[in-house]
Amino acid sequence: MKLAVVGSINMDMTVTAERIPKKGETLKGDSVHYIPGGKGANQAVAMARLGAEVGMFGCVGDDQFGKDLVENLQKEHIFTKHIAKIEDCPTGTAFITVGENDNTIVVVAGANGKVDKAYVDSIKEELKQYDMVVLQNEIPMETVEYVVDLCSEANIPIILNPAPACKLSEQIIKKVTYLTPNEHEVKLIFGEMPLEKILKQYPEKLIVTQGSMGVSVCKKDGTVVTIPARKANVADTTGAGDTLNGAFAVQAAGKKEMEEALLYANVAASLSTEKFGAQGGMPTNQEVELELEKLRKDGAL
Repeated sequence: MKLAVVGSINMDMTVTAERIPKKGETLKGDSVHYIPGGKGANQAVAMARLGAEVGMFGCVGDDQFGKDLVENLQKEHIFTKHIAKIEDCPTGTAFITVGENDNTIVVVAGANGKVDKAYVDSIKEELKQYDMVVLQNEIPMETVEYVVDLCSEANIPIILNPAPACKLSEQIIKKVTYLTPNEHEVKLIFGEMPLEKILKQYPEKLIVTQGSMGVSVCKKDGTVVTIPARKANVADTTGAGDTLNGAFAVQAAGKKEMEEALLYANVAASLSTEKFGAQGGMPTNQEVELELEKLRKDGAL
């Protein structure tokens, strides 16, 4: 299967501390790391580790971070020919604080803001060669909408991971195949309605991730199900959501049943939290399958 990601490519500057500082507070950090990231790139790496053929589409600055990030994607066997290098614009950067088994993130878009309609026009024929296109909201929203329209017209399945969250038009929600917000993003998109009510409006389209609480979806028969999360020895939750989205994309493109696909994605996401960094812990297909087999033997599934 061939999966395309049109999205962000960032360098993550990750600081670890005893806890996340309060507003206005200064804390001593324990360590600092520069780690390849960006929701788009993270999801591309997750898919590639799980055995998919992946193309990454986006922009980086003509700087050392940009060079390093493209090389990192190539090491993961991701197709990078169409990543544009933008002069006089820095590569996107995310500033991440990790503490108490959680994280906060501030993103500076940089070259990701140059993933515009003109760029999409330059790659649109290439996109049509892929079985599924995966999007996030770390590129301009008008670009996300443009790609959704393009893929919808070409009958290419679309996963939209709406992070950072913003209001989405009903037209966009209708056109995407799957919408995958987390428990916070779903409220920003749909308001403060009960989750079950929201899910029932979009059966097998709206998939809500809830961290340690698992992932919820409404089946076509109207039944709302929650796939529980696997217990993990958490080192770093950064990238867990990206792993889940990438793993789900691989399963969905492989025509797996919804509950089976989400179970697989949940296990992949939990495994990813057991190592440091957004991409560092992303598992291979073999690792996920071995863990699923173990859980079945233990009666945990």
